[in-house]
Amino acid sequence: MSENPDDDRLEELRKQKKEQLKQQQQEGGAAGGEQPQQQASQQAEQQKKAMLRQYLSDGARRRLNSVKMSKPELAERVEQQVVALGRSGRIQDQLDEDQMKELLRELKPDSKSFDIQRR
Repeated sequence: MSENPDDDRLEELRKQKKEQLKQQQQEGGAAGGEQPQQQASQQAEQQKKAMLRQYLSDGARRRLNSVKMSKPELAERVEQQVVALGRSGRIQDQLDEDQMKELLRELKPDSKSFDIQRR
């Protein structure tokens, strides 16, 4: 009979926990939907970083990080390109610094020139 009070207490704790979960879901309806999305984006970011570590040499990673400081949009495009190449199996070894320079040159947007005509 000593087990019975413990079972009752355990059942009571389970009910309290269920109520807490229901209350959290009701209160955080909008916020609750954002949390899984945020976790998914964090997981995707971690996977991208892991792939970059796998496919870039130390020198290439340093160059990419320095580009990221001055031109984050360009660095993001390069990262996406490296991940895409890695997933498709087109990268055999790690990309070195010279190959990173070439990739940066290819993905760098053309310089914008303005032709001002006076009338």
